[in-house]
Amino acid sequence: MSMITSSAWVPRGYATPFPAKQEFDEDEYDRIAALAQLQIDDAKEDLQDAKAEEGSKPKSNSGAGTKSTSATEKDKDQLAFLLPFILYYFKTFLYNVTNQVDRVEADDDDLKEYDLEHYDDDDDEAEEGQPMGMFGNIKSLAYHQSNEDDPYITLKDTKEEDDEEREELQILGTDNLLLATKVEDDVSHLEVYVYEDDADNLYTHHDIMLPAIPLCVEWLDISINKSGVEKDSRANFVAIGTMDPDIEVWDLDTVDSMFPNAILGEGGNPEEKTKKKKKKKRAKKANDEYHIDAVLSLAANRKHRNLLASASADKTVKLWDLHTAKCAKSYTYHTDKVCSLAWHSVESTVLLSGSYDRTVVAADMRAPDAKAPRWGVESDVENVRWDPHDRNLFYVSTENGIVHCYDARNPPSDPAKAQGVWRLQAHDDAVSCLDINPSIPGYMATGSADRTVKLWNIQESGPGMVVSRDLDVGKVFSATFAPDSEVAFRLAVAGSQGVMQVWDTSTNVAVRKAFANRIPASSSDNSEDKLIKVEESDTDSDSEEGEDAGADSDEDAMDED
Repeated sequence: MSMITSSAWVPRGYATPFPAKQEFDEDEYDRIAALAQLQIDDAKEDLQDAKAEEGSKPKSNSGAGTKSTSATEKDKDQLAFLLPFILYYFKTFLYNVTNQVDRVEADDDDLKEYDLEHYDDDDDEAEEGQPMGMFGNIKSLAYHQSNEDDPYITLKDTKEEDDEEREELQILGTDNLLLATKVEDDVSHLEVYVYEDDADNLYTHHDIMLPAIPLCVEWLDISINKSGVEKDSRANFVAIGTMDPDIEVWDLDTVDSMFPNAILGEGGNPEEKTKKKKKKKRAKKANDEYHIDAVLSLAANRKHRNLLASASADKTVKLWDLHTAKCAKSYTYHTDKVCSLAWHSVESTVLLSGSYDRTVVAADMRAPDAKAPRWGVESDVENVRWDPHDRNLFYVSTENGIVHCYDARNPPSDPAKAQGVWRLQAHDDAVSCLDINPSIPGYMATGSADRTVKLWNIQESGPGMVVSRDLDVGKVFSATFAPDSEVAFRLAVAGSQGVMQVWDTSTNVAVRKAFANRIPASSSDNSEDKLIKVEESDTDSDSEEGEDAGADSDEDAMDED
């Protein structure tokens, strides 16, 4: 099994040209050891609890012990998952320690041949019957002006190899990073791609191992727990939400990292969590300090850069202060899982949240006790987005394939009777992803579990479909426009087949017709659809299919308009 659950772009110019490799000192080793031990203790406790539960249940032939047995197997799988992290940690530790000692070692039996214990003895002592072995005539020893020339003293320097590896990791100012949370069998990780638009190239730069199935990812432009860097300086970090309640924050400019720079949640303070473990275990309840269930959505505030909002299956929305890595405020606006968040592009303290309780709330985070306006929809909410070109409009996609457009100035008195600006049956299945182009007004993309991606032209009369495509990514879980105006027409699409595609939509005839007056002069004039992925396809069937789909859907759009 392989799938990409979410993705996010990194704007140009934020990634350092030459990412650094992880450097370990005593403080870092202590921090990693504490985090690793905490995870091991958690897994052991869960395993013991499962065994105790299994032993307390009476044996029967009716299969009553099936649940506890499956729980035990699950805990064993968790321990098996943690084992590579532990081994990697100690392997790295030993490697760094051994590099600090003399690299020239030999077997004790071989050393006896040379009698190194009497190496520094005077010649007179040697003449008295203590042999010097091969070093008897010290004048005959070869002398090297540089230790680099002596293979018996030190290993050759690998400067050329280091320069070559450094060049391979280089990221140009015209490159975009593309982040994708990926699950392959039982392994979860974040893949960091480099997208070279000029060369039509997409390749994997490095990846980061994750402790649980990832559900959401959000790029951050602020530094967190990085030594030697001011807290408000421009940086290149990422926050990841998983099936675990903790949020991990990683530095994207550092490769070969073992543990995150910060953990937002209960796991972020190992000492405090250890103290709580000594107390009697109780069922976890929603609180104002950390999430207790899976994190389903993340949203970084681009104006108040130290603020990160998170939505969870524990029915709460939490606001995190990235300067302190602590929860600043917790909100309870919904009665079911909160699955999507979006900050207003102008009113930077207004947060839009959508939930499985079939409501959408636009709340001002400065007034947590005020009654927030609420809109109701016909089924579970999938995504919410503000219109970056019209501060009053926002969009909601739902599980039954419908996209709603609402005016925030007209909240209903009864959420069940909410009247939108327009209502669109976009897909036959759930609209799992929705994005509004940040550079081109009225340009919307939707992706669905029906395996199609559709592009829409939103006009005063309503939305009209421009293109419908199957990009061979399986069920579409993510479709996001590039953030820079130079690559405004690039759409990153990923899904259940674990493949990332970057579609240059400006090369599609229907898109050019629909947005002719909004296409920058630098856009391509190519008439063939262009798809870029890590492994190029062996056939051109996608391009040919795209032309047909684009032409047909353009006619459909004109008919609808």
